[in-house]
Amino acid sequence: MKILAIDSSGLVASAAVLEDQVLLGEYTTNYKKTHSQTLLPMVAELKKMLELDLSTLDAIAVAQGPGSFTGLRIGAATAKGLGLALDLPLVPVPTVDALAYNLAGAAGIVCPLMNARRNQAYTGIYEYDGFKQVVLRQQCVTALSDILQDVNGRGGHVSFLGDGIPVFKEQIEKECTVPFSFAPAHLAQQRAGAVGALGMLLFQEGKAVNADDFVPVYLRLSQAERERKEKLEKEKAQAKENAGDASADGAGKGVS
Repeated sequence: MKILAIDSSGLVASAAVLEDQVLLGEYTTNYKKTHSQTLLPMVAELKKMLELDLSTLDAIAVAQGPGSFTGLRIGAATAKGLGLALDLPLVPVPTVDALAYNLAGAAGIVCPLMNARRNQAYTGIYEYDGFKQVVLRQQCVTALSDILQDVNGRGGHVSFLGDGIPVFKEQIEKECTVPFSFAPAHLAQQRAGAVGALGMLLFQEGKAVNADDFVPVYLRLSQAERERKEKLEKEKAQAKENAGDASADGAGKGVS
């Protein structure tokens, strides 16, 4: 089986090609440029360097989310475009699951932390039975104090990784009461290789979808959607208040 994997869910942009249990090539960058500038050129470079005939691919694995709204949309558009052009199925891979898969085989608990801003993290809790991933807490968006409380209650060693580490490191060091460590640089952030490896397992479980049917998972509303919701709620509250004032005025006139 041969699979193309894409991850643009966070700060890192990454693309990889895997065949069976072999990582043939991986291209990862974490430097300023937007994913719209980097993702397709990465795929093109892999195609060139690996002398890859895209028609030999069996599927495209893509980080489904959560993560950056813009990044997820770019990844989805890229994967869907390639999938439709090549008539290939897509394998949706939960972003946090794939990030945790960087540490497949690790002892103890694995806790990925992606910076979700607003003092929150995209996170989850995992452990490994050999190299089989066991999800102890499904990916979610929550305050760091909540996930640390969960980790502390489970006991044992925990390995943290993800782009949230620089943001939350001080709080982790203060509030984590169990032994812990931070993943080294080459394993600390999203990698398309992990998306592809986990994607192969999901493909074998029959979890591929048609390119048309692929939908990113955001876990929460975008900033624009949140602002629109808050505006509508304020307008609704104001309208209710105005209706109450009008009712009171009408009652007062009736008494006089």
